[in-house]
Amino acid sequence: MPGFNIGLFAYPLVEGIWGREGIKYFGMFDVGNAFIVFGLLYLIGSYYSSDKAELSLGVIMRKLTGSIPLMTYITVCGLNIISVQLPEMVINVSEIVSVANMPLSFLLLGIYLNFKFDKRYYTLIMKVLTIRYVLGLTVGISLFYILPYDDMFKYTVLIGLMLPVSVSVLPYSVEFNYDQRFIGTVSNLTILITFFLLWILMNIIS
Repeated sequence: MPGFNIGLFAYPLVEGIWGREGIKYFGMFDVGNAFIVFGLLYLIGSYYSSDKAELSLGVIMRKLTGSIPLMTYITVCGLNIISVQLPEMVINVSEIVSVANMPLSFLLLGIYLNFKFDKRYYTLIMKVLTIRYVLGLTVGISLFYILPYDDMFKYTVLIGLMLPVSVSVLPYSVEFNYDQRFIGTVSNLTILITFFLLWILMNIIS
């Protein structure tokens, strides 16, 4: 339930519509989302994967420091804040590797896509989709009219709350032995629904 797919879904769309200005706004939105996806989400998945799981400060810190994406994010943000420039070779290699990020993520979604599953999952799927989109749209539209900020800020909040489930839930489901087929199907459904909702929104904006 927590977290949004910003890196693979929002950035290409936002850059195409608003350019670098839009990327700056969604980059700030992604800061909070990264700590939820790589930190809180990982912690929740780990905790509920075992009946014997315990929740203490030591366990939390051990789990969070074991999250490579979270530690990478914190390290790179820290280096950026103190104005440490990474070597050009590191940047070039990272850019090459990042190109594979999107196709590999969608390949992962395709592998775990399955529209044939136990009927008892229908109710669970509807609960997940209803909570994400009804709550997201209600809060997003409300804040769009309430917040006293510029339009780009309000569009960021509105679109951000409509984004699909984070792709990170799939590797987490494998690591913690959850139902990967079910989670993959829900992830794909949120992508389709978000495409439809954003298509409507973009037509209204234009």
